[in-house]
Amino acid sequence: MNRYEALRRAVPRWFRDEPGGIGILTDPALVRRARRQVTAAGRQPARGFLGSLRARLAVLLRPVPAGVVSANRHLWHLRDPVRFPDGRLGLYDRLLPPPDASPGVVVLPLLGPESDVVLIEHFRHATRTRHWEVVRGFGDPGAGGEENVTRELREEIAAVPTAVVPLGGLHPDTGLLAHRVELYAARVDGFGDPERGEAIDRIRAVPWAEAEAMVADGRITDGFTVAVLYRARLAGLFGKEPGPGTE
Repeated sequence: MNRYEALRRAVPRWFRDEPGGIGILTDPALVRRARRQVTAAGRQPARGFLGSLRARLAVLLRPVPAGVVSANRHLWHLRDPVRFPDGRLGLYDRLLPPPDASPGVVVLPLLGPESDVVLIEHFRHATRTRHWEVVRGFGDPGAGGEENVTRELREEIAAVPTAVVPLGGLHPDTGLLAHRVELYAARVDGFGDPERGEAIDRIRAVPWAEAEAMVADGRITDGFTVAVLYRARLAGLFGKEPGPGTE
């Protein structure tokens, strides 16, 4: 827990409590009780197939560590000892960006006078399948939003933006992720070959009406892509030239 306590002091905003919320425990005795609560939950008598399966899973999950589970340049995995609003103690996992990270970006590339939407077919490790998506990526430390937009367009579809329009922020999964991403539309004159190293198979430019139809019929299921298409529609960008953006 030493690394966890150091992080608590360095980034207090990650550990603030609010009345009626889920409180983060600091007392060592309560932290031990919270860990025991989770471990004890795996020691219930096994009855039937589901009970036996639960017992086997519990063995795989023990012991249950708390604190910083892992950390890399893109995300930190924390397992906080907590008190729930009903008084129960337990552990709660969350993923956070590194303390010095800038927000990630989601970029809707728009091509031509009709604002065709440029989509990439991306194989994703988490789901083990391919998804139609827009361009996106983590923010570089110290970089501004437009810098990150330009870098991601260059890396993923070999394109250069001629205009960038901010479309606001988004928290992609408030139950697990503390990450905030910034949504953008970007005018591009064309695109090159896909970045094979990131498992991008192909690039398509489709009319914006078809992109929306792909959301409606389930061909697009990526939440970032759905969100940025909706924000672009609300901003009135489809069917007209995006103007120059500002940071």
